[in-house]
Amino acid sequence: MQASDRFNINSQLEHLQAKYVGTGHADLNRFEWAVNIQRDSYASYVGHYPMLAYFAVAENESIGRERYNFMQYKEKV
Repeated sequence: MQASDRFNINSQLEHLQAKYVGTGHADLNRFEWAVNIQRDSYASYVGHYPMLAYFAVAENESIGRERYNFMQYKEKV
């Protein structure tokens, strides 16, 4: 791999990190990374009805209550 290839890869990575918040950046610490993963997971659970229904059955709650709980926790983080 040549130096120009490494520079190109690094510039592409920096572009992606600037464009998408969840991809992180050079100064991202472990805690911030974990919070991003958790927030993305909860958003995915709320957005995918079958996953939301699965959690509702597993916790013996209504789907609306599970959605509310995920949205509340997402805002706290």
